[in-house]
Amino acid sequence: QVQLVESGGGLVQAGGSLRLSCAASGRTFSTLIMAWFRQTPGKERIFVASVSASGSSTTYAGSVKGRFTISRDNAKNTVYLQMNNLKPEDTAVYYCAARDNTGWSIEQRPTAYAHWGQGTQVTVSS
Repeated sequence: QVQLVESGGGLVQAGGSLRLSCAASGRTFSTLIMAWFRQTPGKERIFVASVSASGSSTTYAGSVKGRFTISRDNAKNTVYLQMNNLKPEDTAVYYCAARDNTGWSIEQRPTAYAHWGQGTQVTVSS
């Protein structure tokens, strides 16, 4: 069983930056494709970014491309989401997710990810 623990959320002004971290345990980290999703009250959980098991490939939602960067450190069993130029509409609970590495593909459906963290709140004030 994979355990995922997010950290780094908080309150920031528009235009500011935050870096989220997600520490994984319970499985060899380099066998997992990692992703970040976000969710606001009453809305569906939506895809933000994902990174391949090796870290060589990434993909982003259009709304965050150019502002957010996903990366991973397989030696530290951790995936990161660097968020720059934050906007009020980025306010959400951010979730770390993992799925087995069956080959890199652009997978944005939450149902494709078997493992989830508890979420961390990001609030961007205007």
